[in-house]
Amino acid sequence: MDRPAGNLFSTRSVVMATNGMAATSHPLATQIAIDILKRGGSAVDGAIAANAALGLMEPTGSGIGGDLFAIYWQAEEQVLVGLNASGKSPKSLSYKEMVSACPDGKIPAYGPLSVSTPGAVDGWFKLHERYGKITMTDLLAPSIAYAKNGFPVTEIIAATWASDAEKLKKYPGFAETFMPNGCAPIRGEIFKNPRLANTYSCIARDGRDGFYSGDIAQTIGDYMSLNDGFLSASDLEEHKSDWVDPVSTNYRGYDVWELPPNGQGIAVLQMLNILENFDLSSLGWGSREYLHLLIEAKKLAFEDRAHFYADPQFSTVPVAQLIGKSYAADRADLINVKKASVELSYGEPKMLNRGDTVYLTVADACGNMLSLIQSNYRGMGSGMTPGDLGFVLQDRGEMFNLNKGHANVYSPGKRPFHTIIPAFVTKAGQPFLSFGVMGAAMQPQGQVQIINNIIDFGMDIQAAGDAPRVRHDGSSDPMGERMNDGGTVYLETGHSDLILEELEAIGHSVARDSEGYGGYQAIQKHNESGVYLGASESRKDGHAAGY
Repeated sequence: MDRPAGNLFSTRSVVMATNGMAATSHPLATQIAIDILKRGGSAVDGAIAANAALGLMEPTGSGIGGDLFAIYWQAEEQVLVGLNASGKSPKSLSYKEMVSACPDGKIPAYGPLSVSTPGAVDGWFKLHERYGKITMTDLLAPSIAYAKNGFPVTEIIAATWASDAEKLKKYPGFAETFMPNGCAPIRGEIFKNPRLANTYSCIARDGRDGFYSGDIAQTIGDYMSLNDGFLSASDLEEHKSDWVDPVSTNYRGYDVWELPPNGQGIAVLQMLNILENFDLSSLGWGSREYLHLLIEAKKLAFEDRAHFYADPQFSTVPVAQLIGKSYAADRADLINVKKASVELSYGEPKMLNRGDTVYLTVADACGNMLSLIQSNYRGMGSGMTPGDLGFVLQDRGEMFNLNKGHANVYSPGKRPFHTIIPAFVTKAGQPFLSFGVMGAAMQPQGQVQIINNIIDFGMDIQAAGDAPRVRHDGSSDPMGERMNDGGTVYLETGHSDLILEELEAIGHSVARDSEGYGGYQAIQKHNESGVYLGASESRKDGHAAGY
């Protein structure tokens, strides 16, 4: 394999192996996945075991109180399949009641009103039923042992944990589980979660129904009822994940795959389609010209995201039109290459119309590859921590809009707009890259920058993740906010002051920020040699490993 050009940003070498690969945001989770693969487990088995470990070890970004999305390359059948394991709003909470409880017109970030049905556990079992080889008991055993015996809290997670704990400690059950001795665990401290060990043991013993139909569901329902909440045991019992077909666009010979709404994955495809109208490689990585086009493409895609993206069971989302090449060309024509836009509108496709997350990817000896993302939203979630179960319920319900007539308007039994998006790239019908970038609205922007770095600027997958990023904040969003000032562009360390000044000169509001650029993991498949290449960036505590 030739060494790609443009790798001066690499913090470490690409990891290479032939039998299997895992990349997660926690070293112990990566090790658990590799151990499962060595025992003959599938990519799905390794991912479930790793995700369970992350729910324990990185509760700042994941947990079984949250949702899950996945894209899976099934090697034997040579197909990609998608899974939407996101939960719905409580059926007992009416639109009228929600509006009445939110006098400022926004659903609160924390507390009982933002809680939606957790879908992750059902997602595990859906994946496992089709593609698992090792029992769920064996997959959860490592995390149960760590939950009982303890593990050292890593550096980045400890810092986020402390920040989240200050916001969430007032909610019933949170401090008892996540603040031993009255404070969040510090870097290197051994943390135990015997409550979660018991919950995982119940799931291992009783399966999916142990979470959605038994004592756990009843405990959640009773807790919410006692604390002004609406999520009930019947909401959990009625939950189900959906198999979905991934959608794609071809970008300079590579097929980039995302899941359709209620997530924001197609924003990646829209941005790439717009950018394909420009010769980015000739502009150079990090140039003012490239960054301006990237930012403007993001603004345009996010206007459509704000207007159209929603639960397709409640609203018609014109996915095929939004990710069409002719529509992208029309949108690209709106970009002034010498001036930043201040205010934009969503398009008219012809219809004949802080979030924290964990991303992980696992590949096995049979060639199967799983791209999986999982989250509670806003770090540790709503703060609502039921009984002695050992986990926080998510606050995805905050992402509904309260304006009647909007595609993403709140309704009982509806999936909210979602930010977490797994990604996959194929070339000539074969797997090329399984990857993701964490971080709410940063995710589409980050994914596009990764793809540009690899395809347009010749970086390998490690350098592509380590390269400094930009983030644009302030776009219109599906919750009802409108961009009327152009937003703000944030530059990560590594972009020069000159670039900052050049962007400001064409009308962008630019600032520095040391955080908020997401976290990235990736596995690339070199099909000619059969070698897997793994990468995990330095913004997180994790790493990639193979065998």
